[in-house]
Amino acid sequence: MRRIDLNCDLGESYGAWTMGQDEQVLGLVSSANIACGFHAGDPDTMRRTVGMATAAGVAIGAHPSLPDLQGFGRREMAVSAAEAQSLVLYQIGALWAFAKSAGTRLHHVKPHGALYNMAARDPALAAAIAAAVAGFDRALILVGLAGSALLQAGRDAGLRVAAEAFVDRRYQADGSLTPRREADAVIKDPDQAVAQALSIVLHGHAVARDGSRVDIAADTLCIHGDKPDAALFAQRLRTALSEAGVQIAAPAVGDGA
Repeated sequence: MRRIDLNCDLGESYGAWTMGQDEQVLGLVSSANIACGFHAGDPDTMRRTVGMATAAGVAIGAHPSLPDLQGFGRREMAVSAAEAQSLVLYQIGALWAFAKSAGTRLHHVKPHGALYNMAARDPALAAAIAAAVAGFDRALILVGLAGSALLQAGRDAGLRVAAEAFVDRRYQADGSLTPRREADAVIKDPDQAVAQALSIVLHGHAVARDGSRVDIAADTLCIHGDKPDAALFAQRLRTALSEAGVQIAAPAVGDGA
């Protein structure tokens, strides 16, 4: 039976501002990437989200970002390798504290937004992120874009990695994600998003923006929790995967590269 992890970016509320449908989505995914305060989230939100994920039996991952609350971590900025390593290590440690307090452990690390996309193509930045993860706990799984420099850096650092694909993002011919500034970067039609997910999981490819075929070997699929219909879409996707004979489960420690 085919198996795939279904992950979602969660814990993105901040102060009086509520984002997402975290509690509902947590009942439908197998992994949660929890914001660590640099692009979204705050200490109380981190604590609550870890608690909800633990209760739901969902694997908990740190979702570190560049320091960009105002831009939701989606704006690229110049950072040195040393700065990036410190930023990531700091945020992993913050979420680890809440996980330890809740009697659980961290499962993975997935960079957010601009940091994720920069690390996908920049080997030096990718190596810095991998060094932060390896320096904290070599048992953690490093999640990155399928075929990216980040995954290679993780392997080079001796980490287990999980190749990620996106169900609601349009791909470029080279396998990168279409920048969000482009009008068609996000797949808004849920039927198209589900079809892309099934194509990736069952056939190992997606159709790029230019109509070409992009080969994608994925261990995990990402859905976005900041959409108003996030829970409804997660249920729809989960049902489609189950009907196709796909088991939904987080990567076990020891899986991956």
